[in-house]
Amino acid sequence: MSAVLPPLNHRLMLGALLRSPILALLIFLPVLAPAALAQGGPPLLTNDPGTPGNGNWEINLGVMQVLRLHSNAFQAPQLDFNYGLGERIQLTYEVPYVVQNSSGQPVQTGWSNGFPGVKWRFLQQDHGGWNISTFPQLEIHGPQASVKLGLADGGTRFLLPFEVTKAAGPIHLDFEAGYFFPLDSPHSHEERILGFAAGHEFTPQFELIGEVYNDSVMGVPPHDTIFDVGGRYRFHKGLLLLFMAGRSFSGNSSGQPEFIGYFGLQILLRKYGRELNPEQ
Repeated sequence: MSAVLPPLNHRLMLGALLRSPILALLIFLPVLAPAALAQGGPPLLTNDPGTPGNGNWEINLGVMQVLRLHSNAFQAPQLDFNYGLGERIQLTYEVPYVVQNSSGQPVQTGWSNGFPGVKWRFLQQDHGGWNISTFPQLEIHGPQASVKLGLADGGTRFLLPFEVTKAAGPIHLDFEAGYFFPLDSPHSHEERILGFAAGHEFTPQFELIGEVYNDSVMGVPPHDTIFDVGGRYRFHKGLLLLFMAGRSFSGNSSGQPEFIGYFGLQILLRKYGRELNPEQ
């Protein structure tokens, strides 16, 4: 239910939130369908307050691609394991395997930083009401070999975000804001994240979502702003295809991503993984 970005200097470091893309989403999406059940989490960068449910698993196996002017970064695979502890708590562990290709340099590969975390939905209102959660995560020190290659950060940081969802007529809105706090300065950086998503469920099987996401690493350029469109397609009981594609708003000379993409499989299991969830 979350997405791990490429590591520092190869990850998305996104800038100030732009109002115009958000307004475009709010104007455009209501005409697409009569109902909306969009939510955050993979394939999006923005998280939402949703949890798998007591004793249930949500496993996301994906590939993320970030293309810049002089370097390409792939997370292949990006592993995201989520387990429901009660109806409002989620235990999470995320970790990507990074493949980095820079101009004039050999290809570098290795495991990046892991992200264990706990999500708690402390406010829940049914029938399209407010749902609010917090999702603290710990970005743990990356493997030494990956740190030396620039594929992982050598520090440890604590992420404290809050997620909010609310139905607004025919659309469903999702917002996330958070901050990374370094735990072993000067090896890590402070960082602020903001994300907004809105979308529709066209059919019980297909959901389409638009997103604006931005992240500012303090004192480290560039500061990117990303717009993307993603979706989920339920093709079998407990199995969903995930996809997303987008880019930054600035030109190539800014150092921002030319393209960001995600493609993966979501596996929903219940009863401690003994069977696929028939409700999903």
